[in-house]
Amino acid sequence: MERLRGLLQTALHTYPAPQQQLSPRPSQSIYRRVEGPHQGRLAEEEEDGEEGAELAARFCPMELKGPEPLGSRPGLQNLIPWAAAGRKAAPYLVLTALLIFTGAFLLGYVAFRGSCQACGDSVLVVGEDVNSELGLDSHQGTLYWSDLQAMFLRLLGEERLEETIRQISLRERMAGSAGMAALAQDILALMSRQKLDHVWTDTHYVGLQFPDPAHPNALHWVDEDGTVGEQLPLEDPNAYCPYSATGNVTGKLVYAHYGRPEDLQDLRALGVEPAGCLLLVRVGGTSFAQKVATAQHAGALGVLLYPDPADFSQDPHNPGLSSQQAVFGHVHLGTGDPYTPGFPSFNQTQFPPVASSGLPSIPAQPISSDIASHLLRTLKGPVAPQEWQGHLSTSLYRLGPGPGLHLAVNNQRTSTPISNIFGCIEGFAEPDHYVVIGAQRDAWGPGAAKSSVGTAILLELVQTFSSMVSNGFRPRRSLLFISWDGGDFGSVGSTEWLEGYLSLLHLKAVVYVSLDNAVLGDDKFHAKTSPLLINLIENILKQVDSPNHSGQTLYEQVVSTNPRWEAEVIRPLPMDSSAYSFTAFAGVPAVEFSFLEDDQEYPFLHTKEDTYENLHRLLRGRLPAVAQAVAQLTGQLLIRLSHDHLLPLDFGRYGDVVLRHIGNLNEYSGDLKARGLTLQWVYSARGDYIRAAEKLRKEIYSSEESDERLMRMYNVRIMRVEFYFLSQYVSPADSPFRHIFLGHGDHTLDGLLDHLRLLRPNDGSRASKASSSGLVPGLSFQESRFRRQLALLTWTLQGAANALSGDVWNIDNNF
Repeated sequence: MERLRGLLQTALHTYPAPQQQLSPRPSQSIYRRVEGPHQGRLAEEEEDGEEGAELAARFCPMELKGPEPLGSRPGLQNLIPWAAAGRKAAPYLVLTALLIFTGAFLLGYVAFRGSCQACGDSVLVVGEDVNSELGLDSHQGTLYWSDLQAMFLRLLGEERLEETIRQISLRERMAGSAGMAALAQDILALMSRQKLDHVWTDTHYVGLQFPDPAHPNALHWVDEDGTVGEQLPLEDPNAYCPYSATGNVTGKLVYAHYGRPEDLQDLRALGVEPAGCLLLVRVGGTSFAQKVATAQHAGALGVLLYPDPADFSQDPHNPGLSSQQAVFGHVHLGTGDPYTPGFPSFNQTQFPPVASSGLPSIPAQPISSDIASHLLRTLKGPVAPQEWQGHLSTSLYRLGPGPGLHLAVNNQRTSTPISNIFGCIEGFAEPDHYVVIGAQRDAWGPGAAKSSVGTAILLELVQTFSSMVSNGFRPRRSLLFISWDGGDFGSVGSTEWLEGYLSLLHLKAVVYVSLDNAVLGDDKFHAKTSPLLINLIENILKQVDSPNHSGQTLYEQVVSTNPRWEAEVIRPLPMDSSAYSFTAFAGVPAVEFSFLEDDQEYPFLHTKEDTYENLHRLLRGRLPAVAQAVAQLTGQLLIRLSHDHLLPLDFGRYGDVVLRHIGNLNEYSGDLKARGLTLQWVYSARGDYIRAAEKLRKEIYSSEESDERLMRMYNVRIMRVEFYFLSQYVSPADSPFRHIFLGHGDHTLDGLLDHLRLLRPNDGSRASKASSSGLVPGLSFQESRFRRQLALLTWTLQGAANALSGDVWNIDNNF
């Protein structure tokens, strides 16, 4: 640009006089520099001169002046020989300048657009409404990404975090208890003091199970003649499994490792039949609900669950779980109130009067490792495989069967009020689009890691964003902070809220971020997430410092272990997370962050030893730093999601997800072809989705970011991508988890794959996987069922492609 300025100025200084000797055209204008306070401004007069004059005005401060008569200035007559040369050179010079300017402009525009679209986080997207982004001092100007990031990090308090974790863990807060009610009032009062636009609560009356103090659960030996004998002491009568079937069962004991489908398959292969027996299974590997459901499917009479020391850290310097402690866990294979499946529990409206299909029909009871060790010593039968051996005080684990046991479970159902607490900062541009962040508040026991950390981070973020609002920040989209009740019973509070507002939330909720189980260690970092958020998570990880590797970002810490960072970090959403219901039930993309110990379970989770002191000791004093890292990661994610003009969700990712699943389906293409069947429909639907995603990406790339109407239209299409993958062909009441990638049932990709495995019934590993999905043993492949499954899956995927395409006249199906 400086070179172009020099050329223009040279031209003006070289040929000034001859121009004035020429007979001026009627529209000719002459420019001169402006001195004084108006320097750099152009006079407001008509400009009908040549293009060269206009272009020169852009680079040199001048004012417009009327033409002077020819020869009115002395000495001009002697310069007439230069006039012809000037007139010949000027058009070429102007043309050259125009070409250079146009080329530079286009090059700069393309470079800017490319960086904005390709680098998500390298160029800040700022609000158009500058007034909403001004600080208290109007001279501060617009707040850019670096300003917002610096403001957030400056206002986030590490000292408050640690003290809040400690204080909350000291409070009794079982769902429905007086202590929980008091904590709820304190949190409500804290939110009301912040600079939030709305603060409120909602109450649900839900069915929860609690032990019966008059008839505690019990375990007895059974003599050879079937007489119930001596009782085995359960150290903690309050340890139980919510939603267990109640009643008495008697049977012989069998050791079943983690109680997974493949474990029971191996058990049968070793000559031990689990049907008609009580199963002794270890905590870990899968959820309590999945273990009990698998045992029930195998014909077992009941389940005893215990923590094995082999599953926890063997470092003698680390604190370990007491051998007298049992582990708490619900056994409902689902989320929410199981007595009102698919419907909210408002105002004690318990309807419909049916129970969830995820409730077990067999009893389950947690026991300590001391009792488990005693039981294992009595088992006979084959020696368990080496990988099944644990670290209890016995020589070798055997499979059984062992002596008879009598299990009595007397839990009672109680209608219990639970309260969720909400705080909202309204967005200035898209207030009807919500970025939601939540944390479980209740806990069975101290719950330091389970819910104290998450609640403390939530409250810290509320205070930090409130302070940012006072300093001039205003998000484009609304921020919704929620403290959930009833989480230990299967995300009851969050699921009931989703059920109550489902028709609204799938249109308005952009993303859900869960703070549950955020700090269970400090060695590894996992993000259980929807694929839509993976790219954004990668960008944010590059901007957050590692809490235990000085001088490294979290991203650098991850790739130092495994260059394929996604394989190291990204995990699917588990059913026992509140984030799961948001995605699988409501179709809202969700994420849950967790720091973990290296390949070891946090030993105190869901026990009465989950205290602040134990968590602090396990992390060797790094608890504040790790909690701070989660808060920084979450806060910066929230800023991007609530502030960027264009939602930073990677809608093309699901094309890769479908491709991975199709790779598994392709294994059976030969078997299907032999039966005259094909998977071509799925392939075509996947192709349409990829084309729709690419078309939308090109539209966004070529559009103007300042066009608010266009940006909102794109954002609506992007934020509903997850919802598109909820099958519209099954009932939410019958199949609440309708997501074809995360849900359960014939409408899902996993359901189709499980059915295809029946094409090869002699393959043991595949039969085991098929049985895990609930297929009846011995069931054969059914062509009519396959066709229905294929139609359900294909049209859901095709519907997602059509919705992503936009208006009906833009849809180009090659189906």
